[in-house]
Amino acid sequence: MQITYENLRAQAGVAEPFSWIDAAGTRLALSRRGAGAPVLCLHAIGHGGRDFEAFWKRMHDKGFEIVCLDWPGQGRNPDDATGAEASASRYAEILAGVIAAAFVLGDPPIVIGNSIGGAAAMIVAAKQPALIRALVLCNPGGLVAVDGFARTFCAAMSGFFRAGARGAIWFSPAFAIFYKTVLPGRPAREQRQRIIAAGRETAGVLAQAWASFGRAEADIRELLWRIDRPMLFAWAKGDRIVSWARNRPAVSRSSAKVQMFRGGHSAFMEDPDAFTAAFEAFARQLPER
Repeated sequence: MQITYENLRAQAGVAEPFSWIDAAGTRLALSRRGAGAPVLCLHAIGHGGRDFEAFWKRMHDKGFEIVCLDWPGQGRNPDDATGAEASASRYAEILAGVIAAAFVLGDPPIVIGNSIGGAAAMIVAAKQPALIRALVLCNPGGLVAVDGFARTFCAAMSGFFRAGARGAIWFSPAFAIFYKTVLPGRPAREQRQRIIAAGRETAGVLAQAWASFGRAEADIRELLWRIDRPMLFAWAKGDRIVSWARNRPAVSRSSAKVQMFRGGHSAFMEDPDAFTAAFEAFARQLPER
């Protein structure tokens, strides 16, 4: 398969060896490590499946299969073949297709979802619960009202990334500064550098996603409250955008467990030892299928 990109974002994508899977009309890179109960890992917008490298290295011999993917136009993947723009609802369609294709002969996976990946996972868990065994939600989107402030902020962020996609000369240094606040934790340093290096390549997808976050349908709180699967919120407490203070009211109305971690957006990258211990404790107490 021929893919045309400068190869910077591929470095943030799933690690080799990986395979290709077709889901919801597009092609995705998928890596699988270990053996046992399946765990499907969903990264934040503009990142890649390598976000979960520290996690799968810690979990490889503990009786779990760690499965990572790249979202369209990120990591190793080409753009979405359907022409659909990046959004939690589109990624939920893709997620449902991935689960149906990749786990058809086995148990449904525990899904770890970060940011837009967490929002997509909640949509699927609410609408197609048989596809998901349990959820670990890491600073997910979609749990605050899309009010005037949210619309204005999301429009500004989308504009920032549109400028990057157009090739604005100031974008790369500005993006580097921004991402050092998103992932400030030292353990995330190498992946943060890969994400920053690929900023121009992923700017278009980031612009699409941020525009979607400012629409009314991005508010999925009602879906969260419908989910009947076991849930753990693993919150990186230093998040300046998806802050715990703004999201706590919605989370508190759910049946989920909550645990706080060091970091700015992605506990599994920024506080990997504590996150892995919490994940394993949560996963091992799940009811048998």
